[in-house]
Amino acid sequence: MKKILLSLSTVGLLVGLAACGNNDTTKSSASGKDTANEKVEITAVGSTALQPLVEKVAEIYMTDNPNASITVQGGGSGTGLTQVSSGAVDIGNSDVFAEEKDGIDSSKIEDHRVAVVGVAPVVNKETGVKTVSADQLKDIFTGKITNWKDVGGKDQKIELINRAAGSGTRATFEQWALEGAEPAKGQEQDSSGTVRKIVAETPGAISYLAFSYIDESIQGLAIDNVEPKDENVQDNSWKIWAYEHMYTQKDAKKGVLDFVDYVKSDDVQKNVVKELGYIPINGMSVERSVDGTIK
Repeated sequence: MKKILLSLSTVGLLVGLAACGNNDTTKSSASGKDTANEKVEITAVGSTALQPLVEKVAEIYMTDNPNASITVQGGGSGTGLTQVSSGAVDIGNSDVFAEEKDGIDSSKIEDHRVAVVGVAPVVNKETGVKTVSADQLKDIFTGKITNWKDVGGKDQKIELINRAAGSGTRATFEQWALEGAEPAKGQEQDSSGTVRKIVAETPGAISYLAFSYIDESIQGLAIDNVEPKDENVQDNSWKIWAYEHMYTQKDAKKGVLDFVDYVKSDDVQKNVVKELGYIPINGMSVERSVDGTIK
């Protein structure tokens, strides 16, 4: 698991939690459960869009629960769902519902929604484009538009960077941005961090990323003048979004469920989730079912 640098606000939360733990050596203040004498080893695998959140919360949790050992890895939502379904890992992180993945028996695993993530098309900053229409975006990704000058940018070839098959971010983008259209062939990458680096360094590049990965090195595109912002996701004005799921076995061990409950706790949702660019579950004014129905 890679080393994470904690911001001041998260450090404050961490120190506070650790102090609580030091006041009672027989109980875990993070979970409120008696785990001091029990070694808990947890492996979470899957979505790279969710990975930064789970990694940071795991660091905080392990600081307050020294008997807990949590390993967080990427690999994509498909990998997470497959491995948790088979019992190979304790938690499968996913950007999509298990029901949406072929070969996954969703009745055997438990869904825990821990956050919401917006997904946006991102481009190299030198393309000269900051907004496109929904139709133009589909035409770019399906290969009908191949030069940025056709959408108001430079006279420059468009370089498509797709996510690998099995990526939950890719599934979300294809469903809600491309309306199920098959994208044109292009380079494929399975890591959000790698995609960001390639788009930043490749002239004419376009791809898509969770809001939490968008920084000053790349340009997030508005669609029909709606900007990729949290408030637009919250009321479904921005339609390219997904729940972030942490799936467990139906009979998951207590230590695993304690950690998942901690991720969903008010303190983590208010502080860490929002700070890292995700949207807290209780921050949504709409709810979307697995079939796409909004209520």
